[in-house]
Amino acid sequence: MTPDLHASPPDGDSADRDKAGTGDAGPAPGSGKRLRWSPHLTVPGCWGALLLACLSFTPSLLPRGGILQGLICGISAAIGYGLGVIAAYIWRAFADREARSASRRSWQVLIVCAVVLFGLAFGFGQYWQHEIRELMGVSDYNVLTAVACPFVAALVFSLLLLAGRGLRRLYRWVARLLRRWIGPRAARVVGWIVVAGLAWSVVSGVLLAGFVNATNEAFSLRDNETPEGVHQPTTTLRSGGPGSLVPWNTLGYQGRAFTGSGPTARDIGAFTHRPALEPVRAYAGLQTADDAEARAERAVADLERAGGFERANLLVMTTTGSGWVDPAAVDSFEYLGDGDSATVAMQYSYLPSWLSYLVDQSKAREAGRELFDAVYGRWSKLPQDQRPRLFVAGESLGSFGGETAFSGEYDLRNRTSGTLFAGPPNFNTLFRKFSDHRDAGSPEIEPVYKEGRTVRFTDAPTTGILPADQPWDGTRVLYLMHPSDPIVWWSPQLTLSEPDWIGEAPGGDVLDEMIWIPFVTFWQVTADLPFATGVPDGHGHTYKAAYVDGWNAVMRPSGFTPQDLDRLRVVIEPKH
Repeated sequence: MTPDLHASPPDGDSADRDKAGTGDAGPAPGSGKRLRWSPHLTVPGCWGALLLACLSFTPSLLPRGGILQGLICGISAAIGYGLGVIAAYIWRAFADREARSASRRSWQVLIVCAVVLFGLAFGFGQYWQHEIRELMGVSDYNVLTAVACPFVAALVFSLLLLAGRGLRRLYRWVARLLRRWIGPRAARVVGWIVVAGLAWSVVSGVLLAGFVNATNEAFSLRDNETPEGVHQPTTTLRSGGPGSLVPWNTLGYQGRAFTGSGPTARDIGAFTHRPALEPVRAYAGLQTADDAEARAERAVADLERAGGFERANLLVMTTTGSGWVDPAAVDSFEYLGDGDSATVAMQYSYLPSWLSYLVDQSKAREAGRELFDAVYGRWSKLPQDQRPRLFVAGESLGSFGGETAFSGEYDLRNRTSGTLFAGPPNFNTLFRKFSDHRDAGSPEIEPVYKEGRTVRFTDAPTTGILPADQPWDGTRVLYLMHPSDPIVWWSPQLTLSEPDWIGEAPGGDVLDEMIWIPFVTFWQVTADLPFATGVPDGHGHTYKAAYVDGWNAVMRPSGFTPQDLDRLRVVIEPKH
């Protein structure tokens, strides 16, 4: 961008821009030479962009590379520019004066401050990212991407600014057209409504829908593949095996991974030094049946065929995204149950977990409810003394789907023997109810609900589950959630509202320097979402070894010592 050092009077178009709060006017009488910026940037807008760009370097939940930081910085700068322009427009309205072009000195001060402040923010940002990596044991660091950060930020800012100005031009055209039939004020209001509605329709209905459809198509092709090292079961105890009601080729990629792997009776017996059974695993893929109800019925029918209702422990597992079941969750359940267990799950989407989290909530809700209802319908008809203990589990969007089968705490307590949810999304209905109505004095990152009589929360089940001094009788419902898990804490409300978990003392893997900043924090945590599982176990959205102690607390198995649990963590964590 090249500054025009010659003063020039405003034309009609630039004057119109000033009234809208987005352009430069000509020099005011007696103001001397002015510095005119060719893209018509305004000083207030640039100050707003600089402020939010610098604040975007503050830490969020996860370590981030230079490219991602550049993206967040560019988005924040564009938002800051718009806020600066709006603030200047409001100020001029109260001062009852027209816009004036900025003086040379105003631009010089801005440029000097921008270099100094951005340099300081960049330096502090690198330091904070180093601290986060130290907290989580992450060693990856790419100097080149860090250097590229300012350039990525400038590109993103420019593209968003051009898009905004394109919308402004469209608004002016619509407003001029409407003035043929209605008054100027009404034309401006209706023009903004039309343009805003059109922009939202394009983004949500065309761009987002097109992206989702393309991604869905791409992952549907992958769904026909089989994971490396996975083979069709040779046992009748697995879906896709001999005698199964669910053909192997309909299980999908994740379904084949689920039924074609896992500990055998020999593996479990070698670990426990006790007799063990071969675990039952039943699954239905998207190609197994046409709708969620039919898939659930097919999965439960195959579960019954394999003898799943004759086992001591029965687990209903709601999957995430493309049908993925965290092997750490099911393997831990099977080891702690001496293999005398059965697990049933089903697929409801082709999309990866983080994208399903944003767009497939209704499918997860339907799948969770249909699968549990189908299992419970068969289970409840069994004689009481012949029923297996019925457990429910889910991770991420799986916990959201798993919750939808229940109305609240008492429903979970009365219809299950225990529940384990990991990394619950912030919009989970029951999770929000339990957290929002937590006992006074308990923090949001580890709330206590009704003195922990049924529902409890923990970051690290190995160190105890609060409240330790209160009885936890009957059915146990446990939520595993890390303070650094963006899936748990992301919410649109971060845009304009500070949540309790930021205002309170931070968790063990979150920096004290993390603060809430309007608009900025929302984009920081949003950018964390796709990388939530890219950190070591025990941080972010990675729950592996925690399942051992989580299931131990919920199932209360006999015959397992603390030393046995230590050994099982070693088996589970590196394996997955």
